[in-house]
Amino acid sequence: MLRGLLETTGIYKIYEKWLTDQVKNGDMPEHIGVILDGNRRWAAGRLLPIWRGHKSGARKAQDLLEWCLELGIPTLTAYVFSTENFQRSKDEVDQIFAIVEEEAKRLDNDDRLQQNQVRVKAIGRIELLPEGIQKILARVEDKTKGYDGHFLNIAIAYGGRAEIVDAARKIASDVAAGKISLSDIDEGNFGNYLYTAHLPNPYPDLIVRTSGEERLSNFLLWQSAYSELCFVDVYWPEFRKIDLLRAIRTFQKRKRTYGY
Repeated sequence: MLRGLLETTGIYKIYEKWLTDQVKNGDMPEHIGVILDGNRRWAAGRLLPIWRGHKSGARKAQDLLEWCLELGIPTLTAYVFSTENFQRSKDEVDQIFAIVEEEAKRLDNDDRLQQNQVRVKAIGRIELLPEGIQKILARVEDKTKGYDGHFLNIAIAYGGRAEIVDAARKIASDVAAGKISLSDIDEGNFGNYLYTAHLPNPYPDLIVRTSGEERLSNFLLWQSAYSELCFVDVYWPEFRKIDLLRAIRTFQKRKRTYGY
């Protein structure tokens, strides 16, 4: 009720502008990772079917891209669906994939990608997804592969451990084929085998997780070694631009030493 009143009176817009002015005077993160969590609990709290939560969360993801473009953040990685999420009921997984396919089609026709030179890439074990989703994502990737103004990574059928295992398999294959030697393998070279190898900066400066949970849940385990973490106590469908701005402001107040 209070939130609705504040939105109606325009107080949120005033606060949003104030926050925007604040963060734009500081060092902006070049790469933000967002764990989109809380769709089911948001729906349950409103006595809605679960799919309504996922649908609302998908719409919010569109806003997230817009906010990052407005703020000039070059790279966004959104954690949409994990390898562990396949363990949910078949009905829920099917509902999620129906929404994902619909959103992928929308993204395929999103003028913002061309206007802002956004390169889109799905990262994860994409072969586990329904064929229809695979085809649409491949089409979007192909249309945007030449762009380098911004980078949107969709972590779907993704797991950080799975990514590291897949990288190790590729390295083992290249060693067996004589393409590289064991002495060539170091941390820098290993990064070239990860799903994020295409990025100019694969290491998120800031990772935001919604819903109040305080863990990474298998998200970018290699890349997040020195990421700043921010946990937001709102469910993903309720996430607002001011929540993102607050997270960035928190990031700007931290002193990053990288272990030195």
